[in-house]
Amino acid sequence: MLPFTIEQFLGVFASYNRAIWPMQVLAYLLGGLAFVLVFRKDRWADQIVAGILAAMWAWTGIVYHLTFFATINKLAYIFGALFVVQAAAFVYFGVCQNRIDFDYNEESAGVIGVAFVFYAAAIYPLFGLEMGQHPNELPMFGVTPCPVTIFSFGMLLLTRQPVPRWLLVIPFLWSLVGGSAAILLRVPQDWALLVAGAVSLALLVQRDRRVASAC
Repeated sequence: MLPFTIEQFLGVFASYNRAIWPMQVLAYLLGGLAFVLVFRKDRWADQIVAGILAAMWAWTGIVYHLTFFATINKLAYIFGALFVVQAAAFVYFGVCQNRIDFDYNEESAGVIGVAFVFYAAAIYPLFGLEMGQHPNELPMFGVTPCPVTIFSFGMLLLTRQPVPRWLLVIPFLWSLVGGSAAILLRVPQDWALLVAGAVSLALLVQRDRRVASAC
């Protein structure tokens, strides 16, 4: 049982999308920049990518969860706090300590990472439109929880060195919570969130163990 109806849930997205416009455009520009920087090993590329991911998690936690979703679900205060913690983790590990080495590799992790990024940015909203969702009610890339989580999994797969495990905990938990929307809230595009969480965790743990053993 949910404390809100499907109509209320979709209404939150409609109000949110109207209120934050044109932040959706900026989110796409930042996401595109982050993806491009994976292939350009400039001096500050890794820190910039981590900073963009942190900004997406912080915005979604504070503005979406705490300001909008909390009006129909008090658990949003917990969700929002967790998203802010995840943002802080990206800042700490990625910006301050520079421990996230973003770089494309042609192994399965890299290929699947690109697929998740493309899904979050393009397929996710198109899937929603195909299923009859109104454009104003779509969870948009970079500013709503599920696309942000799928995008983050994709970007973390686009790394070469072991990723701090703390960066995986909250995204994986959200893949379980948010993925339930595929069934309970008729958001079929969120099936990919469940897949992204399980696949990314398995690939990253396997890759990191292989890298550690090689050293």
